[in-house]
Amino acid sequence: MISPTRRDFIFTAATAAFAQVQQSPKTRLILLGTAGGPRPRTSRAAPSQVILINNAAWVIDCGNGVTGQLVRAGIQPSALRHIFITHHHSDHNADYGNLLLLAWASGLKSRVDTWGPPPLDRITSLFFQMSAYDIDIRIADEGRMPLLPLVHPHERSDAGVVLKENDVTVTCALVDHHPIAPAFAYRFDTPDRSIVISGDTKRADALIRLAHNADVLVHEVMFPSAVDRLVAPLYNAEELKKSILSHHTPVEEVGNIADAAGVKTLVLSHFVPAEDPAITEQMWLDAARGKFKGRVIAGKDLMEI
Repeated sequence: MISPTRRDFIFTAATAAFAQVQQSPKTRLILLGTAGGPRPRTSRAAPSQVILINNAAWVIDCGNGVTGQLVRAGIQPSALRHIFITHHHSDHNADYGNLLLLAWASGLKSRVDTWGPPPLDRITSLFFQMSAYDIDIRIADEGRMPLLPLVHPHERSDAGVVLKENDVTVTCALVDHHPIAPAFAYRFDTPDRSIVISGDTKRADALIRLAHNADVLVHEVMFPSAVDRLVAPLYNAEELKKSILSHHTPVEEVGNIADAAGVKTLVLSHFVPAEDPAITEQMWLDAARGKFKGRVIAGKDLMEI
């Protein structure tokens, strides 16, 4: 027989465990890739995030290797529900089509909506043309359902509400990533969290408004003093340096942006440079704080926030 004291302990522990499960968030944010720029690297993958909402995968940006990163994060590609592209630089869209194709090859049989600036429709169509031989063979030989009817691209060029699905609202703002335009930041308001993904941008007032009082802001960061080292080996060093400095956000400014937006947690990502032994994680964190008094996290691949 269990003693009253022991019984009370078991009851209390079970109640606490149940409450913890009940309070655990339905919305999960995982950083799939945190490097800035299209060059493949060993320590960080290309830019991408996934938000899991009731176990459905909402992927934001599709840098090189995004499908493999999903698997490494323990997420089946067939869980894909939405893709959001912030802008059409190759480090953000190089594996857009591959994610759709490989999710289908992994058992996807439900609708996927994709969202982003023009020419998203054309990119989608051309990818399916390029992959038609493989798709057709697998349908005929493996009994797979057709892929094309599952994929529904949606182009937009303006800010506003992107979609409302069940209890989730997605809103976008136009950010400043000249000469790429339009370029978007996205906000995801779910029943338990609000998450903003900056995309690539200079400081943008529209982004600050979009992120107002958000729980989490994932923002790109650049260490301007290290750009010379980043571009030094390249034949186009002068032009690339000018480009990088003109349309990314210095890390010292990012904390001020988070403070102005009133967010709770700031997550640094899309690191430029992504691999520089002279810049420690602590240097990124210290430089980013600015006026911001909330939590600052230096993002890492496969980190869950």
